[in-house]
Amino acid sequence: MNVDRIELCESLLTWVQTFGIQAPCTKIDDLTSGVAMAQVLQKIDQSWFDDTWINRVKTEVGDNWRLKVSNLKKILKGILDYYHEVLGQQIADFPLPDVNLIGEHSDAAELGRMLQLILGCAVNCEQKQEHIQTIMMMEESVQHVVMAAIQELMSKETPAALGNDAYLDLERQLKKTTEELNEALAAKEEIAQRCHELDMQVAALQEEKSSLLAENQILMDRLNQSDSIEDPNSPAGRRHLQLQSQLEQLQEETFRLEAAKDDFRIRCEELEKELIELREQNEELTSLADEAQTLKDEMDVLRHSSDKVGKLEGIVEVYKKKLEDLGDLRRQVKLLEEKNTMHMENTVNLEEELRKANAARAQLETYKRQVVELQNRLSEESKKADKMEFEYKRLKEKVDTLQKEKDRLRTERDSLKETIEELRCVQVHQDQLTAGLTPLTSQETSDSLAAEIVTPEIKEKLIRLQHENKMLKINQEGSDNEKIALLQSLLEDANRRKSELETENRLANQRVLEIQSQVEELQKALQDQGSRAEDAISMLLKKKLEEHLEKLHEAHTELQKKRAYIDDLEPKYNNSSQKIEELQESLRKKDEDMKQMEDRYKKYLEKAKSVIRTLDPKQNQGAAPEVQALKNQLQEK
Repeated sequence: MNVDRIELCESLLTWVQTFGIQAPCTKIDDLTSGVAMAQVLQKIDQSWFDDTWINRVKTEVGDNWRLKVSNLKKILKGILDYYHEVLGQQIADFPLPDVNLIGEHSDAAELGRMLQLILGCAVNCEQKQEHIQTIMMMEESVQHVVMAAIQELMSKETPAALGNDAYLDLERQLKKTTEELNEALAAKEEIAQRCHELDMQVAALQEEKSSLLAENQILMDRLNQSDSIEDPNSPAGRRHLQLQSQLEQLQEETFRLEAAKDDFRIRCEELEKELIELREQNEELTSLADEAQTLKDEMDVLRHSSDKVGKLEGIVEVYKKKLEDLGDLRRQVKLLEEKNTMHMENTVNLEEELRKANAARAQLETYKRQVVELQNRLSEESKKADKMEFEYKRLKEKVDTLQKEKDRLRTERDSLKETIEELRCVQVHQDQLTAGLTPLTSQETSDSLAAEIVTPEIKEKLIRLQHENKMLKINQEGSDNEKIALLQSLLEDANRRKSELETENRLANQRVLEIQSQVEELQKALQDQGSRAEDAISMLLKKKLEEHLEKLHEAHTELQKKRAYIDDLEPKYNNSSQKIEELQESLRKKDEDMKQMEDRYKKYLEKAKSVIRTLDPKQNQGAAPEVQALKNQLQEK
């Protein structure tokens, strides 16, 4: 079997070379890359194996057997798709080639199976006549192997979808046509073999004739040399006659063989014509099979439509029976129309009542929103009142701190007055001591020193400062007490009014909640009234609703008045805060004045100490203990 497959591969390689492709195809290894086979498939059917398909086959594969296997898989898939989609055939029993063996080991048997599939595509495509003519023009041995491969492949092919009896008849006709085709091919081969034998016989006879002619020439030469061939009694004459008779027999045999050869050639041409006619009949039968399939589909459609016609006839009978009961149905329709009009009137009345209830509901919703807004405003006003109370407490604490600071300054002022009085006493005592103890020469210097210590300007300033302190004390006490009393009275009034407003606000909230609950009850009553449709109850409910709405309006006006009063109280609080700031500013200025007075007193004390230090102890020896005593007193103070 391997020998047959190898011979098949070599014969199909010769057949591939007839396509004249660009890729090399002189030996088996040239076909393992798949490029040559792809180009052959494109030559067979360019519409199916187009440029897009052939571009997927890689040309530069080299010795990489994996790329070869990839190309061969693509080609095998394309061949199988072509058999299924275009030719409408399935290769069930035919063993598919192993592309791994072809790509890796260049297996000739598997390559022969691949080329056999390509041969099947060629002899079944639209241009099959050209490919068959090409096969017929090949050598006898190659032609015999190729025809055997075609016959083997056709025996394995089955139609893609088998139908009913028409397809079975068509299959039998195709088998019969195939058998006749095989018989014609066998007869053609026999005739060709016979012609070949006759050609060989003619060639042998021609060789024999040429040898006889050569021998005849030799004999003629001998005869010319010896005896004349015209003499029949001579040996040369007898030999000449014998050879001449043999030559005539051979010429007759040659003519007879040539005539037989012409007869066989004519018979071969007739068989070829019959083969072409059988192929045409085969194509006609395939077209008839397609027509039979379309007719079968039309029959199925007609059967389905006939079934529908039967169903429609039954429906028509049912409708005829229903038409008989049409009178009763019309009377029932009239009764239903009357009932429908009554229901429509009731529906219109109910819709009118529902519209009224919706209007009242919308008013209730607006009142609810107003109540919520009033509550929000009331909460904001309460927050503002709390804020004002906090500000009042903070200002009160500031006033207390200022009062304490005022008391502290007052005590410091009293202490400064006492120190001034003591200094005056010390000065008077010093004057007395200097007048009694110092000599006459130092009398003038001591008088000048005492005059320097207490000058008229200092006395005038001291008197002025005392007067200013008294006036400031009186004014400050009076103005501060009045302002504090006024602010306290304002704060008490504001707190009292705030508490009253809070109580009124709580009462108003309670009233609003009561009115809201009553409104909800009225809404529920209105809904019940819409379902019962009682006019008297609806009038009473409307009156109650109006009364509650009036109460709600009154509460709203009271809340607005309270809000206006709170707005009036706000500027009073603002004025009181401004007054407190002014008082703080005046206290700050008084603090600065007191600091300036303290600085002046300190300067005066330092000046007195410097004067005492400048006194000469040699001139005032008697006054030294008294001066030392004054210094000690000043340091203690």
